[in-house]
Amino acid sequence: MSNIIAIVGRPNVGKSTLFNRLIGKRQAITDETSGVTRDRHYGKSNWNGYDFSVIDTGGYVTNSEDVFEEEINKQVMLAIEESDVILFLVDVKNGITDLDESIGKLLKRTKKPVMLVVNKVDNSAQHNDTFEFYSLGLGDLYPISSTNGSGTGDLLDEVVKHFNTKDDEEDLGIPKYAIVGRPNAGKSSLINALVGEDRNIVTDVAGTTRDSIHTRYTKFNQDFLIIDTAGLRKKTKVTDDLEFYSVMRAVRSIEESDVCLLMIDATRGIEAQDLNIFYLIEKNKKGVVVIVNKWDLIEKDTHTTKEFEEKIRAKLAPFNDVPIIFTSAITKQRIHKVLETAIKVYENRIKKIPTSKLNEYMLGVIEAFRPPAIKGKFVKIKYVTQLPIHAPAFAFYCNMPQYIKEPYKRFLENRLREEYDFTGVPIQIFIRKK
Repeated sequence: MSNIIAIVGRPNVGKSTLFNRLIGKRQAITDETSGVTRDRHYGKSNWNGYDFSVIDTGGYVTNSEDVFEEEINKQVMLAIEESDVILFLVDVKNGITDLDESIGKLLKRTKKPVMLVVNKVDNSAQHNDTFEFYSLGLGDLYPISSTNGSGTGDLLDEVVKHFNTKDDEEDLGIPKYAIVGRPNAGKSSLINALVGEDRNIVTDVAGTTRDSIHTRYTKFNQDFLIIDTAGLRKKTKVTDDLEFYSVMRAVRSIEESDVCLLMIDATRGIEAQDLNIFYLIEKNKKGVVVIVNKWDLIEKDTHTTKEFEEKIRAKLAPFNDVPIIFTSAITKQRIHKVLETAIKVYENRIKKIPTSKLNEYMLGVIEAFRPPAIKGKFVKIKYVTQLPIHAPAFAFYCNMPQYIKEPYKRFLENRLREEYDFTGVPIQIFIRKK
């Protein structure tokens, strides 16, 4: 079960520093090339054997002063809705501000665990200044310094006590599909088209205390779960058009799934927000099928589909070995194909290749196209094996792993894809010392 921590608070209390501290700076996504700066506010971490995700709601307030407070309140409401534990960050140096009080009032209404974290407590004198925050009425205080890390271990010890550890479907061994995408791309229509009105439901398994529902279906001789978070909530006008919100909504669905069906609105094409969600899927090493919905609304000639597909692949690069299906949820065009493809991607994701076959093929490939020599030193790859983890990952053992660079890793990945069909699934390549 994925656990999500949200960090909330007014600007400049140190949310991003705490975020980096919790996930370890190196894990923060700072992939400038993709141009997706917002991704930096989502990261994964582990404490005492618990895996969890951290979402920093800061950095999304771009509006002018007059809607400032309203914007922060919206983030707090979303954090309450989407997370398992909320860290409310305040700043000991500034004391309690009006904005702190209004955030505190919102948080008091929730049944979710809220932890009041007093930041910038760098010495014992400042420790005494933390006591005024008790007046916010949120219970215990957790004094920390997100800059030097003091207090964060104790904080995490408390946080993990609130985690939901039970996982209802772990042992079912059937595919879990999440339907993700921006608001209004047609997610609910797709679910209805896929499973029909006579929904052949085996069981309804409610996810966490939140309303992520895992519904089990048997359709076309296939047994599978659909994870649906979006279809259950009343749409709120405010959050419909804001990128961050739909990305945050997608986080849990993605983490709990095996394969994500990413819906794109054909009338709008693939936009930054779709790419944000795609990168989340890739970062979580999930299978993906891209569904271009509302294709019935596009005027077409013989080249339309091909051109549209090429544009999408160019934006998804370098991971563009992905199935793309053009559908209309309303006319049910190619709906069966969606399910068939999702099943194929699921099988690709759990595929295991025997070590002997892998070595026979890959060592031949490597012999024909060796890693470039660096400073007159020759890299010799001796052995390759698939690692025993959920998504496809391969370890190549060699004498000097430090000399194998990204382009050669991509070459190895492409050869694996050609030979074994990993369409729709991210592959990890590790180079290790023999």
